[in-house]
Amino acid sequence: MIVVKDLVKRFGELTVLNGVSEHFKKGECVCIIGPSGSGKSTFLRCLNLLETPTSGEILFDGVSMTDQKTDINRMRQKMGMVFQHFNLFPNMTILNNITLAPVRTGLMDKAKAEQEAMSLLQRVGLADKAKNYPAQLSGGQKQRIAIVRALAMHPEVMLFDEPTSALDPEMVGEVLDVMKALAMEGMTMLVVTHEMGFAREVSNRVLFLDEGNIVEQGEPHNLFYNPQSDRLKSFLAKVL
Repeated sequence: MIVVKDLVKRFGELTVLNGVSEHFKKGECVCIIGPSGSGKSTFLRCLNLLETPTSGEILFDGVSMTDQKTDINRMRQKMGMVFQHFNLFPNMTILNNITLAPVRTGLMDKAKAEQEAMSLLQRVGLADKAKNYPAQLSGGQKQRIAIVRALAMHPEVMLFDEPTSALDPEMVGEVLDVMKALAMEGMTMLVVTHEMGFAREVSNRVLFLDEGNIVEQGEPHNLFYNPQSDRLKSFLAKVL
């Protein structure tokens, strides 16, 4: 579904991604772990060109994301993204936050968008918050709304950039539960996370990034319990 070839990203003299090549299959849940500053979030943001790669190629459903002729906005509609911070519009109700993009892009009319939004809200246990404003919700509730907002566009893949890192500890579980349900339903997911339990339990594969390179990758149990590289062993000793 996604093919990355020799991806390089530099910020001035700093090389953040150093020739990363990888592929992601439809229906996979892949967790990306590694120390701060290793390039995890930059890698994710390059996939939908929120960051412009310095060089390399990204193919999504066979279409080159890095080709200037590609309609990048149309391609982005297929890639839902959830950030550390919720980025909800504070002056809009939860329902309007969710329906804005599907209606504006012509994906569906207002009535259909509202019907689907309520169905999604029901799914994450927040149907009673439809008329509330973001300021009236907890952090965990806002992040669940952010996931619903992304799902409302019927994406083919979901990108999660440390979605629980800004939450109080007791709110982390309610967001991870929604993500687990998505993975169980077969949604293609790429998740940058510090939640090692989630990576171990839910992902099909785990990638370990360090200094802009994929140092090691594999099936979760093998990667966590039988790491091959000294760098991964050192990292896991600190976080587990």
